[in-house]
Amino acid sequence: MSDPNIVSLIHLGCARNLIDSELILGRMAEEELLVTGVPEEAGTVVINTCSFIGPAEKESSDAIRAQLDRKSKGELKHVVVAGCLVQRYRKKLRERFPRVDLFAEISDYRKLASQIRKLADGKKVPSYLEGPVEREPQREGARLLATPKSYAYLRISHGCDHKCTFCTIPSIRGAHRSKSIEDLCSEARELVAMGTKELVLVAEDSTAWGRDIGKRLPELVEALAETEGLHWVRLMYAYPNDFPWELTTLLREHPKVATYLDIPIQHAATPVLRAMARAGSGEQVRRLLDRLHEEVPDITVRTTLLMGFPGEKEADAEEVLDLLQTYRLTRVGAFVYSPEPGTPSFDLPGRVAEEAAISRHERVLDLRDELLLAEQEKRIGEVIDVLVDESSPHGGVNGRPESDAPEVDMIARLVDVEAEPGDIVKVRVQALDQECNLVCGPLEETAK
Repeated sequence: MSDPNIVSLIHLGCARNLIDSELILGRMAEEELLVTGVPEEAGTVVINTCSFIGPAEKESSDAIRAQLDRKSKGELKHVVVAGCLVQRYRKKLRERFPRVDLFAEISDYRKLASQIRKLADGKKVPSYLEGPVEREPQREGARLLATPKSYAYLRISHGCDHKCTFCTIPSIRGAHRSKSIEDLCSEARELVAMGTKELVLVAEDSTAWGRDIGKRLPELVEALAETEGLHWVRLMYAYPNDFPWELTTLLREHPKVATYLDIPIQHAATPVLRAMARAGSGEQVRRLLDRLHEEVPDITVRTTLLMGFPGEKEADAEEVLDLLQTYRLTRVGAFVYSPEPGTPSFDLPGRVAEEAAISRHERVLDLRDELLLAEQEKRIGEVIDVLVDESSPHGGVNGRPESDAPEVDMIARLVDVEAEPGDIVKVRVQALDQECNLVCGPLEETAK
């Protein structure tokens, strides 16, 4: 059995949850626990769970069972479970997994780390740690970054005030609370001092930042973009309702604001949007996209779509395909509706047959890939700036141009280019690989 003082964290879920994982790692390091990225080397394994939709919950449950199985075989001493799954089901989770040593709700994780320290020392600890009703919107503590040197996530707010009928997040993360601009700028400076070149702004609803403290999102984006040593600020999870249109000036003109916007629209058909309790209509979605492209001609729009929602008709699904085609949307995440107990949509009539929902989802992905291939092929021969993220297992290094966010979009593979993670290099697009990633080569002159 491995030393219980050696701990490993299994992260599941979104970028916002990754920040929580980094906070847990940071708190454990402060407790002088030895952190390893290889669970098989650890005597204590912490699982930071996700519970957004059914597949994510299953992934979390499977991960818990796998580590408990290792514990029963004597391969590790302690299993700790934290995060969204715990927050959603609270103490009921102990009934499903009674052999877990410690459960922890969402918090700043200081108490969690101190209890893990006690576990490692062979001391008795409570089996369940409650968190605050809502985490205070203050600056994060020290994080042990799990991202490459090139980028880091910056959470600008907590919680969400929307009542989307398919979503469990407000019940897990609470109401929307904005972090102060002073705290966020302080966090940004700290991250950049660690070598970060790109800040990826995340929240449950980025668009809502500042409304509760008398400010608007563009003020924050501009302030963060002025951080010395930063190359890009990128905005994710911008809810389309009450969009702060002053932001488009920054997207169009500010050299350190990526000409990129992640704006999850979920659907294109008005009846489905209304059943989802999303603000607005299909026509309003189109007007928003029209205005974005008019005011920021070179913008890359990323979005998320949910197919097979209760009541969705074949004609509604066709509207989604038409939207993709009209606006040439290529950075698209698409999901099949998952009925979640406790959400209003769970009891809605008109449940779409699984086969039909999967078929509609596949058609969306097929069209997206067709559009993506055509767009990426047009870039062959272009000279682009690439932010280098990491070494490639195939040789060379991998990075991203301004048009692509980390983890969810495409990459640029750099071949015969001398560069290190965090470098900004100017390269020429030479070809595409089988996954439509850009394959790039050197120019006579490169800039770092």
